[in-house]
Order: sequence, then structure tokens, then C-alpha cells
Amino acid sequence: MNFNTIKQGWVLSDVHSPQLTIIRAAPRDDVRVTLPDASVYSAPVGTPIGDVLHAAGVAGNAQTGPVVGAIVENDLRELTFPIRKDSAAASVTLADSDGGRIYRRSLVFVLVVAAHECFPDAKVAVENALTVGGYYCRVTSRAPFTDAELRTLRERMRAIIAEDAPILRQQIPLPEAVAIFTARGDDDKLRLLENRTKDYLTIYRLHGYADYFYGYMLPSAGMLTLFDLQPAEADGFYLRYPRPEQPDRLQPIGPTPLVERAFRQMDEWLRVIGVEDIGRLNRIIRDGKLRETILIAEALHSRRIGEIAAQIAERHRRGARLVLIAGPSSAGKTTFSKRLAIQLMAYGIQPFTLAMDNYFVDRDLTPRDEAGNFDFEAVGALDRERMSRDILSLMANDPVQLPRFDFKLGRSTPGDFAHLSDEHVIIAEGIHGLNPELLPLIPPERVFRIAVSALTALNIDRNNRIPTTDVRLLRRMVRDNSGRGHSALATLSRWSSVRRGEKKYIFPYQENADAMFNSSIVYELAVLKPFAEPLLLQIERASPYSMEAKRLLAFLSWVQPAPLDDVPGDSLLREFCGGSVLEDYTPGALVRPSNVQ
Repeated sequence: MNFNTIKQGWVLSDVHSPQLTIIRAAPRDDVRVTLPDASVYSAPVGTPIGDVLHAAGVAGNAQTGPVVGAIVENDLRELTFPIRKDSAAASVTLADSDGGRIYRRSLVFVLVVAAHECFPDAKVAVENALTVGGYYCRVTSRAPFTDAELRTLRERMRAIIAEDAPILRQQIPLPEAVAIFTARGDDDKLRLLENRTKDYLTIYRLHGYADYFYGYMLPSAGMLTLFDLQPAEADGFYLRYPRPEQPDRLQPIGPTPLVERAFRQMDEWLRVIGVEDIGRLNRIIRDGKLRETILIAEALHSRRIGEIAAQIAERHRRGARLVLIAGPSSAGKTTFSKRLAIQLMAYGIQPFTLAMDNYFVDRDLTPRDEAGNFDFEAVGALDRERMSRDILSLMANDPVQLPRFDFKLGRSTPGDFAHLSDEHVIIAEGIHGLNPELLPLIPPERVFRIAVSALTALNIDRNNRIPTTDVRLLRRMVRDNSGRGHSALATLSRWSSVRRGEKKYIFPYQENADAMFNSSIVYELAVLKPFAEPLLLQIERASPYSMEAKRLLAFLSWVQPAPLDDVPGDSLLREFCGGSVLEDYTPGALVRPSNVQ
């Protein structure tokens, strides 16, 4: 195939007239691709973009990982995408979020095919993701894989990768897809297709095995050299993959008992509610049975909050007086804190809310990041010494004048007085609540730490999981718009910065918690969809965030919408969609001692 570097631009012929000069393009049978460095390459019409990038010498490295996709005219494309018109293009590597998804999705396909070839009766389900780079998987149709069987499976995956087996994309009529999944007994796929409005389905084939995957794939298995299979403590196993932050290595998977218990609890909840996947949820909505599902899901949330309150009450009897709550953005920490306070009052414990934001150091003392900007998320941005001193005094039932941070002036000012009793428990919510460096002077036995996160367990189907991050992003988008008037574009533009802070300051400390609350709600995508979809549709195609909007819209298209009407007023979902009965409720009014003016 011939590729040419174009240095002078278009080839033109001049036709002169007395009044004007007409410039006509000469007939061409090529297309021209402009890369980010302004170099232009020509190739025959229909050339795959991957071939163009390869000919241009565009390749990955240890810092980026391999090139796994492309952006063509502001659309994410597979490397097999044929270029049929002059286009601007750029590579997508494993270090990009979209590239990471392409790599992981393709790796799951190789796993599914290898499992089918080695153990034909095995149906592998990808259930949840670990922050260190791994999927927790399990077998749903037979006994769990033994260690020897996992070794066999790993070697078969390596053989498929070593032969660089092609992954073929194909568009087939919907009845043909239904026939494939019926013959194989893939009930999860069949339930999903009940909501399909298009008369076709895009599938992928590997070694003749056909399957549906939500999103793009690699053209072949040969790039998937970095992976591993590792037994898990429970009945499943981990499929390990490189993270975009370190695309050249696999991060070790250490023990995460707290997170694993939270996921197992959510699996149990899904079985109790009877919702295994999006297809089952869609059936419930179509059959008019969502109200019962909502009531059960909310009752399970209430039960879990009650269990945590009981743990705190027991620790309170042994001297614990401080509850620290932390979690990523849009995990529902605010509503959880208020509902927890109410449960504590049922035990005779009086909650007192301490606002950590009032303990910022003065602006000129705020640490700076690598770019020289104020880093308000760093633990050093808080006056930890004064916070520790105030908390110890409150625990001793001494009167304390609390600070109030003036964000306009950038400094601390005198605030209200507080005077607590033995019946009080201090509740403080903040990004560093799980970090032991936050309050090193407070004895550990006097502190109860809670991690709040939305650990989504409801997936599209057995092999297509819904990332926890996507659900939180939709929550935040809806809340930003309804509560603050922000557009979806504004939320998306801030999201990468939010995620960086979470990875740095929250997720490494999750296992320090005494309890974890999973705020994921089985029906929430159906309720969020009518709010989020119109916001995403407002993002113009020329926007740098149009690809992300398109991706979110694609997976929302599988979800049947549901109204907000039946969602209880104290549900965590109301924190994002509006109408929460707890919105103006602040547990723990200040108690002023009579001798303090």
C-alpha cells in the first residue's frame, strides 16, 4: 500500500479568466490524514486508520503503552476504521482512558473465548473492578475454577494472543443475534435485546465465537501481552490488566477485604431484589413493578445504615466520640451522614456535625502543586493541629470556639461556640477522613472511620460491566445542573481533575475504614436517564468532550427510563435528582454553654 507525505498541500490546476481565477482540485483517488504535528499523509480511499498511523511511525512507548485506537474527526474509532475522506486524526494509547477501556474490553473477550474453548460449560461473569487494575470474575454455570484450571485458562489466553488472532467486527440482523444467544443459552444477552429498537446488532468474532460488547475492540489479540489471572479469596478470580497511569506493568493486588465484602453484599442484594442485569431491570420497569423494587432497595440501604449505627453505638460505649466519613465525588456522603445521624439518635446518641472546610489554613500557607497552584485538596491545606486540639476539647466536654473560614478573605475567622456532653458523637466528613495523617493526635480507639462509595454491581450483561465511575459521573452531572445550574460540559471538563484527587487522596486509604457503605442503588440508572440524557445531547460534536458524551449516551440507550415519583424523599438518589426531605436538615445543633458570651 502506498503512503505519501504531503508537504505542499493540495495539487491544484488554474483556469484563468479576465475577471477571476478559478481553482479546481485535480481528480484524486486518495485521502489525506492530518496528524497532530501538522504532518499530512495520503493513502488510498478506505485505508484503515491503523495502517496510516503505522506508516507515519506513530507508535506507543513505555510511558503510553501501545496505540490501541484513534480519534478521527473528533470521534473515537477502532484501528480498522476505513478513512474515506480527508480527516484530522490522532492516536489513542493505553495511557488514555478510552484506550484503557479498549484494552480491557478486548482482554475480556479473549478470556471468554479461552474459557469457552477449555471449559465449554463455563460462563464467565465480570463482576467488578479494582482500583489497582483488575476485574473480579467468577463462573456462574459450574463450580469455580481450580488453581490448575486457572493455569490452563491462562495458557490458552497466551496462545490466542501469541497467534495474534483477529478480532472481527460484524453487523448482523437482530434475529440472527437472538438465534446465536438462544443457542448458547445466554439469557442475559437475550434480556438485553428485548429493549433493542434497532434492527441490527454489532458483534465481534474471535476464533469463530460471536459475542456482543459495549464499545470498541482491538483489531487482533496480539497487543494484549500484559495480563494475568490470579485466584481470589472468594470463589472467583482476578483478571489483571495494566492501568492507564502505569501502562507498562501490572500492579499487585493486595488484600481488600472491606471492598470485597461490600461487593459480595451488593451481589446478595441483587439476588434478593431479583435484578441480575440491565435487561432484568428493564423488564421490571416495563411490567410496572418498579415500585416494589425501589422499596426493597431502599429498605436494604436503611438496614445497612442501621448496622453501621449499631457498630458506632457499641464503640461509643467504649469511648469512641468521633466518626470520620470519606468517599469519592457523588458517592452520596451528605445524605448518608444525615441518615446515619438519625439512626444514631435512635440509640440515644446525639450527633454533632463538624465542618472540616472551616479548618483550612490561611491562603498564604496553603501548599502548592507541581504547577505552582494552590492545592486545596492536599492534607497540608488543613490546620490539623487546631482541628485535633478542638476535637480533643470537645471530647472532654469543654467549651470550644470553632473557626469559620472566610473563603473570600482566604483566612480563618472566629466562629460559633460548641459545648458537648457524653451523649454526643462528632461527625466530620471530608476527603482525608480515612487518612491516618489527618488527626494523628486523636487516639485510634476513639475514632470510627466510614468509607462511602458507589460500587456498582449491576452490569449491562455478564461480560459488559458498568464502571462505578460512570454512575458517579452521571449523578454529579444531574446534581450540578439541578442544584447549581451547570451544564454537562462544565461537569465533564472538571471530572478528570476530580478523579486525580480521588486516586491520590481517597482510594489508597479505603481499607483503613471500620465500615464501608455502598451507596449504589440498583434502579438508579433508570431514574437518572431522563435527567442526564438531555444534558448530554446538548454537547456539540465539535466539543472536546463529545466523545465522552457519546459513550455515556450509548450505554444509557440500553436502559429503560423511569420517573422519580416513587423514589422516597430520604433516598440517596434524591441528593442528585432533587426533592430530598433531608436537604435543609443539619444534625447536631450547636450547644452554647451559659457562661460563654
